[in-house]
Amino acid sequence: MEKKIITISREFGSGGRTIGHQVAEALGIPFYDKELVEQVALESGFAPKFVEEHGEHSPGKSIFSYAFASHGTPGVMDGLSTADFLWNIQCGVILQLAEKGPCVIVGRNADYILKDRPDVLHAFIYADKEFRADRIVRLYGESEKSPQTRLNEKDKRRKANYQHYTGRVWGEARNYDISLSTSVLGIEKCTEILVDLMRGK
Repeated sequence: MEKKIITISREFGSGGRTIGHQVAEALGIPFYDKELVEQVALESGFAPKFVEEHGEHSPGKSIFSYAFASHGTPGVMDGLSTADFLWNIQCGVILQLAEKGPCVIVGRNADYILKDRPDVLHAFIYADKEFRADRIVRLYGESEKSPQTRLNEKDKRRKANYQHYTGRVWGEARNYDISLSTSVLGIEKCTEILVDLMRGK
């Protein structure tokens, strides 16, 4: 079946967001990243910054951090924990965006949320740590933590969130239609490959 929607999952610093934006521009279709965050914030009542940080990251560095997260209060957020309430809102928003038509969706476990749609191409973008470390320093600047520490912490929290809500292994090839390394192929080539796939070339 023709692919109309593409989800981009990515390692921190690999360039997945940039690739997603470039693919959307090349195809002339909507790109959902910050826009998705804003919609989830609107529907959940949480601040966009909170949604951006917690929408695809676990409370701690492992899946066990969910066991220590605060539980819901009866009558508030349907009795769900903050994380579960946010997950439910996020699922609903992503499903609504997919119904609107062709688009590119970055992160937020969209590959799992849309796994039953045959018109979606799921891509995973990764790169070696040296490439990613150099890139996050150039894009986001230095911090009190080393680039390697920042990469490890972000990826661990993203991996734990994915495992908790999907029961799958983040980054495992079988969960995606294609996996591309930006440190080997480059960001522009990865964009080109995905655009060609979406166009059926």
